[in-house]
This record gives sequence, structure tokens and C-alpha cells, in this order.
Amino acid sequence: MPQEPTAIDTHAAYGRFVSHLTRSAFAMVLAGGRGSRLMQLTDWRSKPAVPFGGKFRIIDFTLSNCVNSGIRRIGVATQYKAQSLIHHLQRGWSFLDGRFDEFIDLLPAQQQITENWYQGTADAVFQNLDVIRRRRPQYVLILSGDHIYKMDYGRMLAQHAQTEADLTVACVDVPLAEASSFGVLAADEHGRITAFVEKPQHPPAIPGRPDRALASMGVYVFNADFLYEQLVRDADDKRSSHDFGKDIIQHCVSRYRVFAHDFADSCVGKPVSGEPYWRDVGTVDAYWEANVELTKVTPELNMYDNDWPIWTHQEQLPPAKFVFDDPDRRGMAVDSLVSGGNVISGASIRRSLLFSSVHVHSKAIVEDSVILPKADIGEGVRLRRVVVDKHCRIPAGMAIGLDPVADAKRFHVTAKGITLVTAEMLGQRIHQIR
Repeated sequence: MPQEPTAIDTHAAYGRFVSHLTRSAFAMVLAGGRGSRLMQLTDWRSKPAVPFGGKFRIIDFTLSNCVNSGIRRIGVATQYKAQSLIHHLQRGWSFLDGRFDEFIDLLPAQQQITENWYQGTADAVFQNLDVIRRRRPQYVLILSGDHIYKMDYGRMLAQHAQTEADLTVACVDVPLAEASSFGVLAADEHGRITAFVEKPQHPPAIPGRPDRALASMGVYVFNADFLYEQLVRDADDKRSSHDFGKDIIQHCVSRYRVFAHDFADSCVGKPVSGEPYWRDVGTVDAYWEANVELTKVTPELNMYDNDWPIWTHQEQLPPAKFVFDDPDRRGMAVDSLVSGGNVISGASIRRSLLFSSVHVHSKAIVEDSVILPKADIGEGVRLRRVVVDKHCRIPAGMAIGLDPVADAKRFHVTAKGITLVTAEMLGQRIHQIR
């Protein structure tokens, strides 16, 4: 008499099912955007290349999600000021092994099909159709390279296959007041999307939750043949802006099997709050807030999870060093993240995040600030609620973040009072890749 399958048997079968799906998938990461709302932080780099979290770049989170999910065939489409991003990927992501069909293909805009650069997110994929087709995937994931989150794409692929969807859209609920910045969708009780509007002025609320809306994360799963058909159709449409949200998804919703995937079902490492962690760090305020939030005792984003590591380029640096213990010159950091290669020389660091190779000199005070790599903070400097870009040298005695009116004459001060400082604002010329 046959025995009923145990929970272990069922779990193992599901694991094999997901593993088959991830091996059959190709991920296309869209990493060509400038991210103009980050102001001067993206003067020399694209948004996905902006440093985040003390030692990472923003794109590392999406790429780590791919690798940790078992998806190791990846294309990265670049366009805007891509040298910093390309340099990072070459140094930090070369561990994938082509002998096992693992790779990251760098796909700069090459005008292969038309004499145009990428005209939109859909066009960026369309212009690389030959690259994707050569890999013969069964599924194609379209991913944004400029968000901070930890997600198991395998779970989303499993739902996509089980619902026999043509297209699956990952979504997260957001405050209604913020929803106009996203694609907003509605779904029935089976998860099938019934409506999709890109960046609506008056976004619809979730039924029964008037203060929340269901927003697209910019994470999509397509059946490969279906994606090819839709991209070719869209490329031939002269009225299209060739964007996934504005054009592809809106066209498909009423015609094909398009389902929503709740990010809560695939979020890795639920925060203490219980809300899935997903951040669009697309403004200086949001970027500062997400970085400084990491200095809390229990931050919403867990970067210490060995089961879901964030991969990146590892510089060979000495340990952070704290020197001097005099009453008026004590090297210390409290409620802060301090990276390798840093020297805190008789300075005080509070509630701040310091990237690698930062030198803070005697009697300087740094509070509630984000200091990017290779910055030099002079003697007696005072910084409060400041973002300091790479390679900046803050002159001795300078105070930034204490007088917003004076700061605004020289630096960029946001509406929430965060001050952005770059080398150019300080009158310094930098000749290194940023």
C-alpha cells in the first residue's frame, strides 16, 4: 500500500522543482539609469554604482539575490556613465564560473538594431534579444539594479510556473501618499492582475485599506517566448515609449495571463517590524535615511545573514583603527558602522556610517552622517546630517550641517535638511574612478 508523502519529501520535491526553474532562467538587470534625484552623487556614476551600506554598491543587492536564488546566467544592461559600474563588476563579480554556464554579461548600449541608445526599459532588453536567445532560457527575469532588498526569485518563479502565467509582476504595498512614484496595480482573489497604471496622479487604494496601494517593484518574470513576442510587437509600435510599466504590462494585463506576486512571500529575512524590506534610495533624503538606519541596534535590513550574503568586491584593507584616549581627543565610534581601512584619530563618531579608507582627524565630530570611501575629514571638523562623497577632503575647522542657510550657498541641502558634499563643491579635482 503506497505511503503518503512526508513533509520532508514534499519539501525536497519543491526544492528540486525550484532548482530546475532557476537553472532554466536568465536574469536581465537594467542598470543604465542616471538616478538624477540623487543629484551630484550621480554626476560621475550611474545610480546602481552608488555605494551603499558601508562596503557595497546598490547593484550588489540585486545581483546577490540572483546568485543566492540559484540564477547564475545574468546580463547587465548599462548606459549612463557606466565606467564605475563596469569597473566594480569586473573586480567583484568575476567569481561566476563559465565552465558551469555561470556568467555576468555586460551589455552596454551598442546600437545593434537601430542607431539609437536605449530608448526605454523595454528597448534595452529588445536591443539585446540576440544575447538572451543564444542562452535559450525558459524564463526571463527583468530586474532593476537600483533598489535595496533581499528576495528569493526562486519562489516567484515557482508561483509563475504553478499559475501558468505569461507574465508575473512582483508587488509590495506602499503608503498611498507615495504610490504615485510607482506602477500601481489591482488584482483579483486569485492574484490575477485586473488593472495596472504607471505612476498615476491619483493612485487607487487596496480594497479595505484606504491608506495603502499595491506597487510594482520593477521585478518581472516572463515566459521567454512570450517576452520575445511582446518586445518585437512593442518595437514596431511607433506610439510606444518602449517602457515595461507604461507599455508592455499595460498592454498585456487585459489580453494575457498576468499575475501579481506578493513580495512578502519571497522576502528573505523578515525585519522586526514584520514588513518586507524594500527601499528605493532614489533621493538624497532616502539614501541618507536608509544608510543611517543601518546603525540602529536592530536595523530593518539584516546584513549579517550568513544564509543570504551580499556579495561584492572585497578590497584588501587593514582593520579599522581608533587612536588617542585623551579627554579632549578620544578616538571613538558609538552606534555606528566603521569599515576596513578607516583611521579614527582622536575623533568622535556617533550614529554614522563610514565606508572604507576614511580618515577622521583629531577633535573632529561626525554625527548622523554617511561618509563615502577615501574621504578625509580634517582636524576639528563638525559634520551633522551630511552625506560626503568619495575622495572629499574636508578642510580643518569646517562645520557642515549646522547652518543650512550657509551650507546652501556652497553645497546641496535637501528639503529635509540633509547636506550633500562632493569634491567639486569643495573646489577639488578628482582623477580616479568613482
